[in-house]
Amino acid sequence: MKYLIVEDERFAYEELKRMMTKLRPGYLLEKQTKTVIDTIGFLKESSVDLILMDIRLADGNCFEIFNHVEVATPVIFTTAYDEHAIKAFKLNSIDYLLKPFDENELEVALTKYENIFHNHPYQTSPKNFEQILSLKTKNRFLISKGENFHYIETMDIAHFYSEEGVVFLHTFSDKRYIINYTLDQLEQQLDGRLFFRVSRNCIGNVKAIENVAKYFNSRLKLSFLPECPHEVLISRVRVPDFLKWMDGIVAL
Repeated sequence: MKYLIVEDERFAYEELKRMMTKLRPGYLLEKQTKTVIDTIGFLKESSVDLILMDIRLADGNCFEIFNHVEVATPVIFTTAYDEHAIKAFKLNSIDYLLKPFDENELEVALTKYENIFHNHPYQTSPKNFEQILSLKTKNRFLISKGENFHYIETMDIAHFYSEEGVVFLHTFSDKRYIINYTLDQLEQQLDGRLFFRVSRNCIGNVKAIENVAKYFNSRLKLSFLPECPHEVLISRVRVPDFLKWMDGIVAL
C-alpha cells in the first residue's frame, strides 16, 4: 500500500509520518509534497493508494489540486480548520481529521478506508448498490399492544433510543413503543440512506432532524422533531461520517 502525504508544516509532517509508521508499518510512504503545484505534478505522473492531505498549503488551498488533475484516490483530509468539511466530503474524502488529532483518530480513519476499499470494489454500480441495501433494510416493525398486534412502517419512525436498557421506537406522530431489538441490531437492519447512529443511545431518521448546530469541542448538537427525550451530540470522531451521510453519501 503506497500513500502520499501533502503537508507543508515540518512538525505536522513528521508527526503524521511517525503515526503512520507505527499504525501501518506495512504501508509505504511514496512521497511528501508541500505545495499545490508539486502535488499536481506528482499526481499527473504517479499513483498511490491513499492520500493524507492538509487543506491550507504554502501556495494555496488544496482544493485547487482537484481543479487541475483528476484524483480518483481516497483522501484523508488533515487540517486545523473545520469550515471546509462539507466541501471535502464532496470529493474522495474518507475522513476529516482536525489538528491536533491523535493515533486513535487516525486509526479510525485508516480502518474506515480499509473496510471500504479493501472489502468492497471502489466503483459500485447502482444496481449492486441497491442490492446491498436491500439485504439489510427492515421495512416495518411488529408492535404488541395488549392482546393485539399491529405494524409500523419504518418510514414513519422518527428515531430509536434506549433508556435504562429499554429500546423505544418513536414515530413522527409522537407515539413511542417498546421493541425487542438492541440499537446495535437496528443499526445493521435499517436503511443507511435514512437512518444514522447519531449517538450511543440514539438512531435518527434524517427527515426528523430539525437542526444541526456546531457545539463545543468540534462536536455537533442535533434537534429532532418530534423531540428526542435526551440531548443528542455527535462526537468529534463521528462528525465526518455524519456530515457525509447528511450529504447523501452512504458508505458500504
